[in-house]
Amino acid sequence: MSDATVPEVLDELAALHDPKILAVNERHGDDHAVNLTKLRAIAKRIKTDQDLALELWHTGDTEARLVALLICRPKQFTEGDLDSMLRDAQRPKVRDWLLGYVVAKSAHMEALRVLWFHDADTHVQAAGWALTALRLRKRNSEGLDLTALLDQIETQMKDAPADLQWEMNNALAYIGIEHEDRRKRALTIGENLEVLKDYPTPPNCTSPYAPIWINEMVSRQS
Repeated sequence: MSDATVPEVLDELAALHDPKILAVNERHGDDHAVNLTKLRAIAKRIKTDQDLALELWHTGDTEARLVALLICRPKQFTEGDLDSMLRDAQRPKVRDWLLGYVVAKSAHMEALRVLWFHDADTHVQAAGWALTALRLRKRNSEGLDLTALLDQIETQMKDAPADLQWEMNNALAYIGIEHEDRRKRALTIGENLEVLKDYPTPPNCTSPYAPIWINEMVSRQS
């Protein structure tokens, strides 16, 4: 346990606020104004502190919550804790870090994946798809109905809200990359739907457009 307190962490984060960073993040629906490398440095100094993590989370402050997700003990959260945290996470970066740094390291990941996958709230449903894509990326698709996933992607991805669409597209790409027997259909779905076809992609980065992404990653495996 560290000697840091919530007011001290909040003051340190406030001192690092940069309006330019905030302006960029606001375009993506986020509201943190601190360089994430500097935020990670704060968490690294604090190290693991579950009690402080809980206090920081309950402030509701996005930057405090990001620090909390880095210093918490993922295995100490119950399934109910994590479900409540996701539903309370209003910002994309908080949801992403919650899934990647906490839920993915929890014994409750699969139960939550199934629960969230079928939720009526599209933000929650997106989390279910994100965990599904994570399983596909890690080549852990046992028990997943790939045909049903492709069917759902084919009928729903085009008109899905942005965050849900993004995660469905990730799942589509990983099915095509990791499952040769489903690759042709995954490519066809991507070509027909054209989701993220015009997504701005920096030089030397792979486009998130599924057909390009699938073909690029498969070529690297050859």
